Formats: sequence, structure tokens, C-alpha cells
Amino acid sequence: MRFSALNIAALFAASLAGSASAFVAPSSAAAIRSKSTTLPVKTRGEGYGPPLENISEAVGNTPMVKLSDRICPAGRTIYAKCEYFNPLSSVKDRLALAIIEAAEKDGSLKPGQTVVEATSGNTGIAVAMMCAQRGYPCVITMAEPFSVERRKLMRMLGAKVIVTPKAGKGTGMVEKAAELAEKHGWFLCHQFETDANWKFHYETTGPEILNDLKDTKLDYWVTGYGTGGTFHGAGKYIKDTSPDTKIILAEPGAANLIGSGIKTERKADGSPASSHPAFAAHPIQGWTPDFIPLVLEKGLDQTLQDEMVEIPDGAAVAMSQALARNEGLLTGISGGATMWAAVETAKKAPEGSVLVAMLPDTGERYLSTPLFASINADMNEDELEIARSTPSFILEPVEA
Repeated sequence: MRFSALNIAALFAASLAGSASAFVAPSSAAAIRSKSTTLPVKTRGEGYGPPLENISEAVGNTPMVKLSDRICPAGRTIYAKCEYFNPLSSVKDRLALAIIEAAEKDGSLKPGQTVVEATSGNTGIAVAMMCAQRGYPCVITMAEPFSVERRKLMRMLGAKVIVTPKAGKGTGMVEKAAELAEKHGWFLCHQFETDANWKFHYETTGPEILNDLKDTKLDYWVTGYGTGGTFHGAGKYIKDTSPDTKIILAEPGAANLIGSGIKTERKADGSPASSHPAFAAHPIQGWTPDFIPLVLEKGLDQTLQDEMVEIPDGAAVAMSQALARNEGLLTGISGGATMWAAVETAKKAPEGSVLVAMLPDTGERYLSTPLFASINADMNEDELEIARSTPSFILEPVEA
């Protein structure tokens, strides 16, 4: 189902119907009493632990944070798995570490060899981090529409960023990376095809979720997909260990590739042979390229998912903003999409249900995207009124 931008506000308000208090204004926030978690937490001042040997050791073991009843429907519990606690602020740090370590181990990545990969940004940032730490030159191909701050971050980390034309979509940047690898003898990460991707999530992300919950039963686990590594790996671990847990997989309503029932045509190496016919442009960067990745398809073939949820237009941005303003959780558009699916699931779930939703990255990666389009850098009228309420240091707007 598709929704226009004009009715998304009404849609989003309706999506939270049944929540104890929906979105609470700051003036009434004092009336809300936060409840202490029953999960064990480290005492402030205790320290992180022994100093790390290098930045790759900081990957993983990200926290889960309980949502308040300002967003979570009454009688249910939703935990956000905050992947932006990884060192470069996204779940893709796990993927980059997995690929580099696996390639070093099997000898396919040689000392000093250039590493190349196609990415919407987060994987490229993570790969650039790993290459900087281990001394590999790094080249990233990225399609034109993705946020410019991602390009700058990769270049800050020493990578060269090759921007591909918008018309080529995701398949264009993937093909460009493959061409460069073949031409120059570079190591191609193959994030969309490699088993190292999902296996790392099976060994880390899935166990972290269930270990942190300890004796608390997990009723629903909610995620979206980019490469499908989190869904496949963590999902497989959760199903193997907690078979009664229901897995909810979300994708954009505008690009329901899985929902279409049409498989992606593939080349011999598993990469896409062409753009998927059900793909349409959508604002959830990092989710749903214009093909079904092989890593994702292998998870789908195991029927790990119990339910598919389509994210309507505008809901992801609205939820990301709501998480920031009501929970202090600054996540990107994909995190908003996942949490929207989690809230919708919670509304239908039996009372007492426990849900975990993945927040893949930080909202700071979206400053030039629709997530921040309504947020101005200059003071608005309310802010000017506060500034003028005392006599000193008033920065008046300059007339054009």
C-alpha cells in the first residue's frame, strides 16, 4: 500500500494508537517515570575493560535500550538494539571486520593489496576503517543519490570514492566495483554474496541479543535488510536457539522486492545480472538495493521470516524523528523503518510480549537527506523569542 506525503502525519499518529501516551510534549515529560531495567548493567566508573589492541576489537557487543510508553504500546516491551554503538556507528562494522578477517585467513587478501567494494555508504565507511587500521589501500564505488556526508567520511578514513551515475542504481555501483577489481587485480569484498557476512552475525549479533535478555523470552525480532546478513545470520541463530521467537522482516512498500515473488537473475559469482523489476526509488538508504542479494536469498530459502511488513512512504522518517525527540535515540531512516514495523507488530502482539528491533546506524549520517529536511540551521521564531527574552547577545536574522 502506498501513502502520500500529505497523509503521512495522520498515518503515523494512527500507527501509535493504543500506545499509552503516544508522543508526550516536553512539558508533560516530568509525569513519566522511567522504570529501571531488570537486565544487568555496568556501574558507571567501572570502566570498559582492558585497553583494546586496535579499533576492530570494539566491534560488536552493542547495547539494547528499552523504549518508554511514549512510543511502545502499553503492556508490551520493545528493546532497540543500538548498532550505532559500533566504532564507526553502524551495523556494517561487523560486516567489514568479518570480510577482511576471513580474506586474510584464507589468503585471498594479500598484504598491501587494494580493497574495493560497492556500497550505499555504511559498508564503505566500515571497510575504510578496517583498511586504515590494517594498512590496505581502499577504493569504494557508491551510487550518486547516497548522502554526501558518507563520501566525506570514507575519504577522511583514507579511501578513494568513485561515484557512479544515479541511472545505474545499485547494480551500477556493483558492476563498477567488479570491473575495477578485475582490471587492477584488487580484492573485491562481495558483501552481497559472501557467507562471511551472515556467519559473523550468527556468531555475534544473534548471541548478543539472547544473552543480554538472559531468562527473558524473546517473542519477536524485527529487522530490515540491505545485504541480508543481519537477517540471515542473527535470524538463523535466534531460530536455532529460540524457535518460538517470531522473525519480522521489513522492506519499503515502494520497493517490495521480496513481496513481488520475483527472484533476482544472477551471474556465476552470485552478483545480480540486472535490476529487479519491482524496484523503485525509496528514501531508506542502506535498505533494499535494486536486487535481492544472494546472502538475503539464502536466508529467505530457509523461511527464517514469519511475517513480512511493508513500510509506507514517510513512516520511516517520522519514526526516526520520534525516536530522537521522545527517546533520545538518534538513528537513521532505516532504524526508523525497523522501529515502525516493531510498533505495528507490538500493537497486534499478545500482552506481555517482548520485542527487539534493530537500529542499524546513527542519524548523523543523514544530515543531507529527507530525515533532516525539516530541521533548519537558523533560529526559528520560538528560538528567537527565547533569545529576545533577555537583553544581551541577540543574533537577529539578516534581511535578504
